[in-house]
This record gives sequence, C-alpha cells and structure tokens, in this order.
Amino acid sequence: MHGPLIFLDLETTGIRTTRDRITEIAALRLEQGVVTARWHRLINPEMRIPAPISELTGIHDAMVEDAPTFSEIASELSKWLADAPLVAHNARFDYGFLRNAYRRAGRDFSAEVICTLRLSRRLAPQHREHNLAALLERHGIASATRHHAMADAEALLALWQCWQREHSAARLEEEAQRQCRLPSLPAHLDPGMIQALPQTPGVYLMHGENDLPLYIGKSVNLRARVMSHFQADHREEREMRLAQQVRRIDWQETAGDLGAQLLEARLVKERQPILNRRLRRAGRLTGWSWPQGASRPELRRAHALTGREAEEMMGLFRSARDAKEALRQIAADQRLCLRLLGLEAGRGACFASQLGRCRGACRGVESPTEHAARAREALSRLQIHHWPWEGRLAIGERGPTDAQAWHLVDHWCHLASTYSLAGLNEIAEPDDARGRFDVDTYRILRRFLDGESAERLTLVTLPRQTGPAPLA
Repeated sequence: MHGPLIFLDLETTGIRTTRDRITEIAALRLEQGVVTARWHRLINPEMRIPAPISELTGIHDAMVEDAPTFSEIASELSKWLADAPLVAHNARFDYGFLRNAYRRAGRDFSAEVICTLRLSRRLAPQHREHNLAALLERHGIASATRHHAMADAEALLALWQCWQREHSAARLEEEAQRQCRLPSLPAHLDPGMIQALPQTPGVYLMHGENDLPLYIGKSVNLRARVMSHFQADHREEREMRLAQQVRRIDWQETAGDLGAQLLEARLVKERQPILNRRLRRAGRLTGWSWPQGASRPELRRAHALTGREAEEMMGLFRSARDAKEALRQIAADQRLCLRLLGLEAGRGACFASQLGRCRGACRGVESPTEHAARAREALSRLQIHHWPWEGRLAIGERGPTDAQAWHLVDHWCHLASTYSLAGLNEIAEPDDARGRFDVDTYRILRRFLDGESAERLTLVTLPRQTGPAPLA
C-alpha cells in the first residue's frame, strides 16, 4: 500500500454494536513502513461494564469514570484518522462500533476498511483458523497482553509486517484492493456464494456453525435482500448477530412472491431458525366458539385444526391472553358487559356500567338475549373467512421471469406447490400436517386473493380426490 495505513483496535462493553459502547481506542499510523503517530484513549461508555468484560479486557468502571465520552473525542479522532484506510481484524466489528458511536454523537463517519481476517483467508487458504490468536501463533508473534487495544493494534502491525516479508507488495495491494471492490461481507463468507445468488424471487436460508438454522427469509430479489442484511449490520443488533454467526447460505427459487411467502411460512415452522420471531410459532391455536344455546362464548384450544374446523372459530389467536384481549376490545367498542362475557368475576352491576361503558345487561337494562345477540354478531367479525369455492383451489402465479407455478389450497390450507397444473390433480386429500390450518398461511392467501395482486393470479377449481399419497 502506497499511502498511510491506520492499524486500529477497540475494546467495548460487549458485542452488540447498537447497544454496547466503546471503552478503549488504540491506533497506529504507518507511513512508508514507519510508525509516525500513536493515538490511545480510554473512553467513558456512559454505562456499566459487565464483570466478564472487565475480566477479559482489564478495564473496569473506576478506570473510565473520569475518561472522556466518545462525543468529547469524536472531532479529535476524526482529524487523526483523516482519510487513511483502517486496518482491523474482523473489521466489521470495529467499524460498526465506530459508525454507531459517531451516529450517537450526531456525526457521520465512513472509511475504507481492510480486514486482516478476510485477508488471511485469501493469503493462506490452506489453514482453517484465522482468528488473531491463531495468526500470531502461526507467525511467531509474541503479544504480552491480548484484549488490550494498543497491544492488539501492535500485534496487527507485526502481522502486516510478516505478510510484507512473505508476499510481494503487488500481492498485498491486489488483495487489499479486492476487498474494496467486493461487497462488504462477513469475513467468513465466500463472496462467490453471494454472487451465485439469483436476482429472482425465492427463500434464503442462513446457517451457522454445525449447520444450525439461523434465519429464513424471502424476497422478490434474493441477492439484493441477502446483501441488505450485511449493509445494516452496524445499525441493528439482529443483523450484527447474523453477520457474526452465518457460515453458509442456501436458497430455493420460486416463480413469484406468493410462492416465496408460502414457502417461508412453512420452512420457518419446520426448521425453527433462532433469529426468526415472526412466523415461527406453530403451537396451539386458541379461539372463541359459541356453542348452540350458550349465553356467552367459550375459549377453545387446539393443537391443530383442519381448515373446516378453523372456519367455525370466531377468531384464531396464538394464546388465550391474545384471545381475551381481543374480546375485551370488542366489549369496549360495543359497550358489552365483561361480566356476562365471562371476563370479569362478581355479581350485580359491573364496574364498566357505572362509567357508562356497558349498556347495562348486568343490571337488567338490556336483556341477556339482546346482549348475547350483539356479542355474537360483533365476535363473528373475527371469524375465519368462509371458503367460497366448491372444491380445492389451484392458484396460478407467473413471476417476473415468466416462470409459472401452481399452489394447491383447500379451506385455506396450503397442500402443495408445483410447476404443472396437471400435477395437482394427482394430490390426494391430506392426511398429515399439510392439512392443518395455519394462521400465517391464511393471512398470506387472503392478502393475495383480496389485494391488487389478485388480478395477476389464475384461479382454477379442482375436484377433491383420494388415492395416492400427497406429493412431497
């Protein structure tokens, strides 16, 4: 590299760039092979330093109590760093912390970054370990104290000087420039994997160590969506965790967005990725039913419901708490009596009636029959939409690349997807989990069938059949 380089290391209160804070910054300026300046500060993080972190770094609360905050040194650090590239190990970590610290200080920060972890993978692909401790040991570099910012910055400089002796200046320059040209990716991901991602609709699956499912997502442009995770990792905690842990990315293309959403909802429930929150829970469903002759609704819980059973329920929820909260809201809107609905204990007039929020069924102003009729009508608005087709429905979807797919649905249950309408005729009535009602699938189907995208769908009704086992 012809210009100056800044060898940088930070110590922090943790690994979350959006929540944790910087406690120490050390930097060395290298110009024409000579260290021309050093910059070192302890930083008051304006939060407590966890005991395990203090044990690791040697920095405890008392040491930084009188130290400047990052906002107080932000201008000085910017001038010192100037426009020189930053050299750091696992540079996304340090760079992410710096960008967030500057953002909290009300300033923008950007710099060219060279990651020695990524560089090591390129220079020595035959080795498996590329963490800083392994690199120092492999190159015979002594470091008196690890996890001290200046000691680690000096170790990085020593590593760079070893590489300068082992490799030509042209090779180091080429690899450094290659990092600048390629998308900003986690150091342990092969850039070729990202380049192989298609720019078409589908579902992507991110795996961690030992193929642990980390995250499943969908997009109409797989490559752009996956890249967006790594462009936001310095701003969002989940994205930083994903960038740190991801080791492999798989994908499945679909014809269009509907197929991608249906596939995502199924795979998330099947594989339970640890960073997915939405769509993940497939447990017991809870809903309201109103038995014939009953004066009030009853909660019903079920591990699984068929589509026909789900249509009989007045609203479906993930928990009894959610179901009761929905009924309370309806009672407030319609001035229904919580006591008659079974949501409030006691006798006589309810508390809401004293405030004019109940029409008085609990004190005889409104008859129980009238109250029950109003409550049943209001609650029925939450009922699962009635299946309007005589048989099963094949939904044809044509995507942006003109690929065609067909999705077989019966009473809001997604049974299968194929690229041939003829293949759907062979699918028998479901006798397994695919015939179970799923709230997320129901919402996806309603969104597409009732929304503007319905005009671009082809709907074909198919007769119900028995016979061969459902397709995989």
